Amino acid sequence: MTKRRPAILVLEDGRTFHGEAYGSIGETFGEAVFNTGMTGYQETLTDPSYHRQVVVQTAPHIGNTGVNGEDDESGRIWVAGYVVRDPARIGSNWRATGGLEDRLAAEGVVGIAGVDTRALTRHLRERGAMRVGVSSVEDDPRALLARVRQSPEMVGADLSAEVTTEKPYVVEAIGEHRFTVAALDLGIKRNVPRRLAARGVTTHVLPASSSIDDLLATGADAVFLSPGPGDPATADVPVALAREVLTRKVPLFGICFGSQILGRALGFGTYKLGYGHRGINQPVLDRATGKVEVTSHNHGFAVAWPGRELEQSAVQFSGRRPDAVVPDQVIDTEFGGVEVSHVCLNDNVVEGLRARDVPAFTVQYHPEAAAGPHDADYLFDRFAELIEGRTQSEGRANA
Repeated sequence: MTKRRPAILVLEDGRTFHGEAYGSIGETFGEAVFNTGMTGYQETLTDPSYHRQVVVQTAPHIGNTGVNGEDDESGRIWVAGYVVRDPARIGSNWRATGGLEDRLAAEGVVGIAGVDTRALTRHLRERGAMRVGVSSVEDDPRALLARVRQSPEMVGADLSAEVTTEKPYVVEAIGEHRFTVAALDLGIKRNVPRRLAARGVTTHVLPASSSIDDLLATGADAVFLSPGPGDPATADVPVALAREVLTRKVPLFGICFGSQILGRALGFGTYKLGYGHRGINQPVLDRATGKVEVTSHNHGFAVAWPGRELEQSAVQFSGRRPDAVVPDQVIDTEFGGVEVSHVCLNDNVVEGLRARDVPAFTVQYHPEAAAGPHDADYLFDRFAELIEGRTQSEGRANA
């Protein structure tokens, strides 16, 4: 086996890990975050929401199934860097068309292997997500640390324009066409329009800079706000657009970053979680049904329910279960009453909102998760039902 080149990983607080180069040779910087998924690494790597983040995989063995040309969630790998403990020497799967490390190297993704990812994850859980540098060309941790501390932070990062589509495109409905949705691409994953297409929805995916006229010119029956990277507090333009949609009472559904945008449009704030939720095993309570879903997450920010954000962030660092739940209450906003629809049972973070007086709802996790789980796939049915109810009421009004 070919001997790998030495590499180092340095966190902004000075903690250093030594390993071996994995993927491309070079140096990279970003926010260090950990993902607890035991499968779906190709979806993670190609998810635009990971733009400018260095992903630590907590599962020890990565690359076992290689890579293929079907499971990408976008046209490229978006992670800033990749950290694994024990990379597979051979990728084995009937769908594989290549090896993971070769793919990383081909796309210039700098990674590090042989790292104690358990210790690194525990450090991030105790200290929080932070800036990091990974290098296979620098052997002085102090020199790399200086560059880490000069790199940009995730707080205040406005990244949607860096990941959005350059021009609109259409994903046609499968079978009979029922509805048309205009999707604002803030970092959309390919499986979103696929899940909508399976329900007879034609999706027009538009750039993040689109106006309300651009969205409605598609003949949209509804609007979708996509997931994406960055700090939602910087996304004033999408927030203003969401307010326009709410004012016109066009059905609106937001996922993850789109959920935070819609939350801001409804008048709520956002805040940064200690280390976020990333993985495919997060328990979420659907308050409408009382069911607990196993869900896929990738968010470092959250919608702030009035008076609860500091408590929610503290729970993450304490490692304890929350003492109290998010109140089962309705908050009056400019657009009517809004309630919490979904709650994360690990730390009580708000995971979904439902507007009572306008046709809008959100979830802060990923019902479109291609690698699974699929417990929350029903939310696309809820969206279709919301659109159907709206179009039927408009039909009666015009009769």
